[in-house]
Amino acid sequence: MLRLPLTTARLELRALTEDDLEHHHRLFGDPAVVRYLYERPLTRDQAVAHLATRLDPHLPGEGEWLNLGVFHEGRFLGEVGACLRSAEHRQCEVGYIFVPEAGGHGFATESASAMVDLCFDHLGAHRVAARLDARNTASGAVARRLGMRHEAHLRENEWVKGEWTDEAVYAVTVDEWRR
Repeated sequence: MLRLPLTTARLELRALTEDDLEHHHRLFGDPAVVRYLYERPLTRDQAVAHLATRLDPHLPGEGEWLNLGVFHEGRFLGEVGACLRSAEHRQCEVGYIFVPEAGGHGFATESASAMVDLCFDHLGAHRVAARLDARNTASGAVARRLGMRHEAHLRENEWVKGEWTDEAVYAVTVDEWRR
């Protein structure tokens, strides 16, 4: 059973609520923040609908995401997520998105590490991956700091926002993580 909030040395990872709309819109409405995501910047109305899909915090079933808000001393920093990609193959994925001013303090690494733990401890994952736009060097650095290895660089494999983009894949297995 998942008990929220999750806590780390400095952070609280908690369920998102309707009261987080302004934070969520500020995050997903910023063109610089969503530059390497599938979404274009969201309007406030779009952010309402987008946030609504993240309001039911439960361990994800196959193909579903669990998304949590990341807070430091009550201040919103961003969101992290975990997805059960394949129950049969015990494959999970983690993701993270943060406001620009949260960068450079280790918050993304610390909170993403808690989500990797969640994947191994609560979802029974054998392998956890991070899939990202290859140009997103900051996200790749987080994956490397998590101990993930760079497994693939897929050339022009997705058409995103009117352009072909490369995808980088990082991953760690449960045995590697426990070491």
